[in-house]
Amino acid sequence: MHINRSVLPKQHRIQRHAATSDAFSFFNQLTSPDLLDTLESSLPEHRERLFPPTETISMFLAQAMQADHSCQNIVNDSAVKRLTHHLPKCSTNTGGYCKARQRLPLEMLAGLVRHTGRLIAQNTADNWLWFGRRVRLVDGTTVTLADTQANQNAYPQQCGQKPGLGFPICRIVGVTCLSSGALLGAAMGPFKGKGSGEQSLLRGLLDTFKSGDIMLGDAFYGTYFLFTELRLRNVDALFEQYGARRRSTDFDCGKKLGSRDHLIVLEKPKVRPQWMTAAQYESEPETLTVRELQVGGRILVTTLLCPNAAPKAELQALYKRRWQVELDIRNIKTTLGMATLSCKTPEMCEKEMWVYLLAYNLIRLIMAQSALIADVLPRTLSFKHTAQLWVAWDGMSLSADGMDNITGLFALVAEQSIGNRPGRIEPRAAKRRPKPYPLLNENRAMAREKVKVYGHPKKLK
Repeated sequence: MHINRSVLPKQHRIQRHAATSDAFSFFNQLTSPDLLDTLESSLPEHRERLFPPTETISMFLAQAMQADHSCQNIVNDSAVKRLTHHLPKCSTNTGGYCKARQRLPLEMLAGLVRHTGRLIAQNTADNWLWFGRRVRLVDGTTVTLADTQANQNAYPQQCGQKPGLGFPICRIVGVTCLSSGALLGAAMGPFKGKGSGEQSLLRGLLDTFKSGDIMLGDAFYGTYFLFTELRLRNVDALFEQYGARRRSTDFDCGKKLGSRDHLIVLEKPKVRPQWMTAAQYESEPETLTVRELQVGGRILVTTLLCPNAAPKAELQALYKRRWQVELDIRNIKTTLGMATLSCKTPEMCEKEMWVYLLAYNLIRLIMAQSALIADVLPRTLSFKHTAQLWVAWDGMSLSADGMDNITGLFALVAEQSIGNRPGRIEPRAAKRRPKPYPLLNENRAMAREKVKVYGHPKKLK
C-alpha cells in the first residue's frame, strides 16, 4: 500500500503529544460522572425494554449522521448488529423504535446539547480567543417540516402558497462559539406571527451569554434595546449598521476617533415595542453611546468604544469572521441534512432538531480535541471530513487498544485542513439543470385523478 509520507510528521507529532499530555481532556469530561449523573437524572422512569432511553438516543444520533435518515434504515442496522454480536434478535418493524423516540424527554436532549456546547467553549485554548475574549456568533435560518396537519397548525406554510402545495416552515436562531464552532443554544419558532422573529427568539437565548462575551451578528440585530440589554449583562456587541440608520450616518457628527470612525449618542425610540411592557420601557436608559466606523464598504456599529483596545482594522477582521456562522448553519442543514425535518408532529420535530444539534456538537468536540493535540485552530479543520471519519470509526468494535485508535482518529482529522480564501465570491446559481418536470400546482389527489383520465403530461423541453 502506498504511504503518504507528507502526513507522517504530523501524525507522529500528534501521537507524541497525546502520549505526554492530558490529550483527552474533552473526552474525559464528556464521560465524566457529572455528565452521566446529569443524563441519569433527566431520564424518565422506564422498565427494561428493547430500546431503553440511552440506546434510543444512540440510535437517534446514528440516524441523523447517516445519509439515509429513515427509521427503517436505523432499525435494520440495529437488527444486523444484534445478529452479528450474538445478541437476542429483534424485529425490523419500526413501531417499537418510534415509540421509544416519543418517550425521550425534550429537555434531556436540549440539556445534552447545551452541556456539550459549554464543555467545548469552556476548554478552548487561550490562543483561540479574540484579544483574550470569547466571541459568540448569532444568526437565524429556516427549515421545512413534513407536510402533516399537525405540523401545518404549529408551523404554517408561507402565505403565498396554495393549500396542499407548500410545506410547514419554522425559524431557528442559534448561538455558536467563534473559536470552536460549538453550538451553545438554539430556539425554534414559527416562520411568521407574534414572537416568531429572530429578535424574539434571541431574547430567549440571552442567558447563553456571560459577562465579558462579545456578540457578533449581521445588520438585523443592531437595535437600541438589544444594545441596552447586552450592556446590563456586561456583553459587548459588533453588528453591521442596519439600512435606515446606515443611510443617515454622518461621520462629521459626534466625537471623532479617526477617519470615518466616531462615537455617537443614540436616543431611546419614542414608540414602545409590542413585546416590551410599559415598566420595562420606562426602565430603559434614555440615551446610549455607541461607536460607528466604516471599513471595507460597510458601516459597523459596536459597544467597543476604545480605539486603542479595539482598533479599527481588528474590528474589520473580526466582522469578516462573522461568516463562520453561515458555514456552521450550512454544516448543520446541508452536511448533516437538517434542512428538512421528517417527523410528523411538532413535538417530535423539535426533538429531531435537538438530536441533529447534538450530533453537530459531538463532531465539533472531536475537531476541538484534534486541534488541541495538533496545535492548530479548530476552524482550520474540515467539518465534513470529521463527520465522515466519525461515521466510519463509530462502526468499529473497539478493543483494548481503543485509546490508540482514538489517537489515530485525531491524527486523521488533523490531516485535512480547509483552504484560507479571504474575500472569496461565488455566484448564487446552480449549474446542474433540474429534471424537466412541471411544478405541482394543485392538490396531489386532484393531480392523480387527472393522470388517470388524461395520462401524464409531456415533459418540458
